Amino acid sequence: MEKIKILVVDDESRMRKLVRDFLVREGYVVMEAGDGMEAMDIFYEDKDIALVILDVMMPKMDGWQVCREIREHSKVPVIMLTARSDERDELQGFELGVDEYISKPFSPKILVARVEAILRRTVGAEKNDVINAGGILIDKAAHIVKIGDRQVDLSYKEFELLSYFVENQGIALSREKILNHVWNYDYFGDARTIDTHVKKLRSKMGEKGECIKTIWGMGYKFEVES
Repeated sequence: MEKIKILVVDDESRMRKLVRDFLVREGYVVMEAGDGMEAMDIFYEDKDIALVILDVMMPKMDGWQVCREIREHSKVPVIMLTARSDERDELQGFELGVDEYISKPFSPKILVARVEAILRRTVGAEKNDVINAGGILIDKAAHIVKIGDRQVDLSYKEFELLSYFVENQGIALSREKILNHVWNYDYFGDARTIDTHVKKLRSKMGEKGECIKTIWGMGYKFEVES
């Protein structure tokens, strides 16, 4: 099997080396960029990049700009690294389609675990894994969602969240359960991460967004009209 390529973007060479060493040890091919402009050059040249690990504060072109440009062309998963732990930064990252948000300093082992969790879903999708629920069609291999004849443009995490809801329709899901299954790790923050994604997901789904019911004080449940 061909090795998976990951692009690591950080202006600190020590940080790049730390991340690279841990990823290479797990069998990944790591490409490096020291600023945002170099990152975009590499990204446009190599169509096989499966995941981007991106620092926020960089010269020439910061992480937010890089993420915006990537999202104009691709849904490749993005993990954002930052030295700041401002809640507004985190919410801005999710608005831009960031899939994971990790504050420095962090454990490289945790970073690798999150990389593996994302890649298991994006690279390891089954060929014929298609779900249809109440007129919502999810093609997990192609990463496509259609409602009727309309294709719905979702970020990676919104896609995973909707898939999890549909696969568990009729079941009340706590926020903790959703975090552990969709984000695939024990999240030490609060419910804002899920609620932000659900709000955007409902908006993009139009009338079908009503299928995602809020269970006050607990979480959510997906139900289609019979």
